[in-house]
Amino acid sequence: MSRHQSSFSAKILTASDLLDGDVIYLNAAQTWTRQLSDAHLFVDAEAANAALATADLQQQTVLGAYLVDAATGTNGAPTPIHFREIFRATGPSNRFHGKQADLPA
Repeated sequence: MSRHQSSFSAKILTASDLLDGDVIYLNAAQTWTRQLSDAHLFVDAEAANAALATADLQQQTVLGAYLVDAATGTNGAPTPIHFREIFRATGPSNRFHGKQADLPA
């Protein structure tokens, strides 16, 4: 493999719902879901990039679509690899600490 080629690792497609800001994922039916466990795990670069290109055209529905490195979890569902995406999948924290503690009640 030349240094200009790279191997493709499995990915999921994520974005934010334009109307309510929720984290959403593209599923196998090519529709958006709020459930990470329903996300489609892309194992082909061409298919992943085509889905991303389609999501970029859905500006009335989604915001900031991007591909995320993922793997199949122990339960068979896709699992993000990077901490940031694991954190996004679990939703916002309601425990006040750090900058959140400085906000007025």
